[in-house]
Amino acid sequence: MDLSHDEIKAFLEEKTGHYNQPDFIHDDPISIPHQYSQKEDIEIAGFFAATLSWGKRETIVSNARRLMQLMGNSPYDFVMSHRTDDLRKLDKFIHRTFQPADAKYFIRALRDIYQRHASLEEVFASSATAESVIPGIIHFHQTFFSISHPLRTRKHVSNPAKGSPAKRLNMFLRWMVRKDKRGVDLGIWNRLNPAQLSCPLDLHSGNVARKLKLISVRQNNLKALRELDNSLRKMDPYDPVKYDFALFGLGIFEKF
Repeated sequence: MDLSHDEIKAFLEEKTGHYNQPDFIHDDPISIPHQYSQKEDIEIAGFFAATLSWGKRETIVSNARRLMQLMGNSPYDFVMSHRTDDLRKLDKFIHRTFQPADAKYFIRALRDIYQRHASLEEVFASSATAESVIPGIIHFHQTFFSISHPLRTRKHVSNPAKGSPAKRLNMFLRWMVRKDKRGVDLGIWNRLNPAQLSCPLDLHSGNVARKLKLISVRQNNLKALRELDNSLRKMDPYDPVKYDFALFGLGIFEKF
């Protein structure tokens, strides 16, 4: 498409407003953390829902909901109070390549984080810069795998230090950090602000962004993510990732 900067901004503003609505919640993985009111429950439910977010949306939501049920629908209490025998409840939990061993390690790693750090939010925020949360994601990855773990589990937590755009972690951070009056993103964290966030970049949002000439890099990697962030920040330096709603909706629902 050959549109001016102002035309692209107006187009994305319109689509963002269309998709950033409460009706969006029900069929989206963000519905999982919306079930809870306690901060730590929201964090853990959101982290698992984001981690499982690849494949068909209905399957993601169904499996994430089932995982919460296996944790007694009290994810923080389960993480902090579980004993080894309790983890047997996860023996048959599978989502694509996410296996029981991965789920069990996630539980152990999250407990370690809550025991050794002030909060999950603190792990991300302590290393983020004023310009970007990417260093915070790298620090989180290091922290999450700082205890003994199955090597296979590392593939389920992306690391920008390896060139990954970390789509699912950036989506999780959008959920936790963004605050507006639309009621979709939960906005329960205060140590980070939306200006630091990166847009979740995947096949669909990447294709839309390329058609709108927001990125030129062909691969969906960290370089492409930085280019997309720069483009979106020119349109709204304070809340650039709100346009994720537009890119996602255009790609998934409108086959743009």
